[in-house]
Amino acid sequence: MRQFETVTGERVTVPDPDCLVHLQFRRFAGCPVCNLHLRSVVRRHDEIVEAGVRELVFFHSPADELRKHVAGLPFAVVADPDKRVYVEYGVESAPRALLDPRVWWPILRSVVTGLVRRAPFPSSSPVGGRLGLPADFLIAPDGRVVASKHGEHAYDQWSVEELLAHADDFRAARESDLQKATSRGVENEPAAGRFPGA
Repeated sequence: MRQFETVTGERVTVPDPDCLVHLQFRRFAGCPVCNLHLRSVVRRHDEIVEAGVRELVFFHSPADELRKHVAGLPFAVVADPDKRVYVEYGVESAPRALLDPRVWWPILRSVVTGLVRRAPFPSSSPVGGRLGLPADFLIAPDGRVVASKHGEHAYDQWSVEELLAHADDFRAARESDLQKATSRGVENEPAAGRFPGA
């Protein structure tokens, strides 16, 4: 088990014995495409919680810089300016983050949306740079990584639909495993692919 301190000073434990944890690795504080994606998560946050998933979002920016950009989000946000947790999960930076043509429309849309909403501007030279790639991990209560995605460009992450589908797949597999274990009289089986530190 590991504990992370959020930008609001709370402690969050991963894995969570009561639910799945969706680790999101975003880019820098105020990143327009990150904000566009997080708004889609906020809109459907109740559905995500009902599906038994808790969100935990990492940014490679300092906590004091992040706070003004994430105020009001209904889930935990962790600052990782040294990218320690990013490195543990193999989350990378690369020029394709911005050069891939699939990201150009989301960038334009997110910048316009940010201007309309009068969102705070990001730093002109963000900690960790502008070339970060997103990543998603779904962590089971026993610490297993049950699904993951490393983005190919800055806006390549799970949609809420994909996240909910992974949660459904986990529940279905768990129910199947419980039925098999019950029929064999086995209560606990060893787990592989654990969350680092679990």
